[in-house]
Amino acid sequence: MVELHRLVILISGSGSNLQAILDAVECDRILAVPTLVVSNRKEAYGLVRAENAGVPTAYFPFKPYREAGQTREAYDADLAELIRPYQPTLIILAGWMHILSAAFLQHFPNRVINLHPALPGQFAGTHAIQRAYEAYQRGEIDHTGCMVHYTIPEVDAGPVIAQAEVPILPNDSLADLEERIHQAEHELLVTAVQTVLASP
Repeated sequence: MVELHRLVILISGSGSNLQAILDAVECDRILAVPTLVVSNRKEAYGLVRAENAGVPTAYFPFKPYREAGQTREAYDADLAELIRPYQPTLIILAGWMHILSAAFLQHFPNRVINLHPALPGQFAGTHAIQRAYEAYQRGEIDHTGCMVHYTIPEVDAGPVIAQAEVPILPNDSLADLEERIHQAEHELLVTAVQTVLASP
């Protein structure tokens, strides 16, 4: 019996990208077992999605660390300790709204990947879709996209695993563009996970 890859997925919100992974696992497009879903936000609907799929969950907020005057690195180190017993083959940041430092990443070299709703070298950090939409309105770009990359301490700058262009249409609202990018993200993330798990 071949031992399946073990996934840990980190989320902060509704978990639609998490759902894309769970669905791909269910239909054997991704040959892996989701072993843990972690959220830094208690109300994240992704926790419900995980529970519905029978995947263990953990709520791990940064706020108590901040209130105690502790650093982001202290939080990251403890997050690594939380995850370590699950022995993940791959850690997937699927809408995880917390920048991970070397205090976390050093424990899982080349095993942490991030989904970002922009193309390489464009709109790193937060509000990437809104910033792309505004750049389109100014005539600076005619398309945007999304990518999955290996996570390094520098934000949204690690080696790219997969990317997809997404058109911006003249009559798009910001909500229209967000929806189109999210649809592209779901497929791209599954493809990227397949790619990473298939690599030696």
